[in-house]
Amino acid sequence: MPRNTGKAALARVLAEARACRLCVDHLPLGPRPVLRASVTARLLIVGQAPGTRVHATGIPFNDPSGDRLRDWLGIGPDIFYDESRVAIMPSGFCYPGRGRGGDLPPRPECAPTWHPRLLPLMPEVKLTVLIGAYAQAYYLGDRQAATLTETVQRWRDYLPDFLPTPHPSPRNLLWLWLRRRPWFEVDIVPELRRRVRKLLEL
Repeated sequence: MPRNTGKAALARVLAEARACRLCVDHLPLGPRPVLRASVTARLLIVGQAPGTRVHATGIPFNDPSGDRLRDWLGIGPDIFYDESRVAIMPSGFCYPGRGRGGDLPPRPECAPTWHPRLLPLMPEVKLTVLIGAYAQAYYLGDRQAATLTETVQRWRDYLPDFLPTPHPSPRNLLWLWLRRRPWFEVDIVPELRRRVRKLLEL
């Protein structure tokens, strides 16, 4: 597909996704799909779902989770928010609301409805970072291990297409997870940074 044709097709699907009201009855703050994509993006970030700050601003990972994620990737906001390089497409595009233990899971309708329509229009994506269990379940399917820790520990099995990570949210007691699993920051983060630098030609 010629780039101009692909760009127009992606723009149409993005407009439809941003106007989506599929889950309107289940969203306490109403629908506000947050995602970014381009036909030239080489890195795809698939996270969980927007939090309240992201819902308010419309800017993905505009919170402490994003700060830590950018540190893991080894890039600053200027590159992270450059749509021509980095696509950001969560498992759920809208804030799902809160439950007893924190934010609710992403709405189950979202990824199956939109990801298969958007991914083919991003032909340059070479690496997808799968943040958290929901993204890993959707993209890895039966290849996902029994727990998030085991999936992340088996990261080499999913390369070169995918690299799984925990969610960078401090609400998830990430510091405790990392303290008990130092191999993540010793082994995986440097490899993730190396691949991102190479991929984005930094």
